[in-house]
Amino acid sequence: MRYVVLALAALISMRALAIDITVMPDAEKQARYEALTHELRCMQCMNNSIADSPVGLASDLRRDVAEQIIAGKTDDEIRDAMVKRYGNVILFTPPLDRSSAWVWFFPVIAALAGLFIGIRIVRQRAKLVEQDDSVIETDESPR
Repeated sequence: MRYVVLALAALISMRALAIDITVMPDAEKQARYEALTHELRCMQCMNNSIADSPVGLASDLRRDVAEQIIAGKTDDEIRDAMVKRYGNVILFTPPLDRSSAWVWFFPVIAALAGLFIGIRIVRQRAKLVEQDDSVIETDESPR
C-alpha cells in the first residue's frame, strides 16, 4: 500500500512540474504568448496544446515561442516558422487548402449524409406503418 501511495505522489508531482510559469516582459507579450501556446498542438501528445502539455517537447516549443515573441516576431511569423518545421498538423485549426480541405468539409458531408439516411429510414418506416394499418383494416371481418 505504501508503494502505491508513493507512486501516486510521484505522478502528481510530475504533473505539477509541467506547469508553465513563463512570464513575459509586458502584458501584451504575455497575452500573445498565452494565445499562441494554446493555438499550437503538442507534437507528442497530439490532443493537448503546448500550453497544457507536460512533455519536454512542449516545454521546448513554449520556450521557442517566448524567444520569438521577445525577438519581435509577429504571431503570423511564429506560426509560419512552426508550420515550416512541423507541418500544418501543429495548428489546431489548419488553414483551408488542398491538403486539409477534408478536415473542413468531411464533418459537413457526414452530417448531410446522416440527415439523408435518417429521413430515408423514417419515410420507409412510415410506409410500413401505413401498409400495416391497411392490412389490419381489410382483414377485419365480422366474427
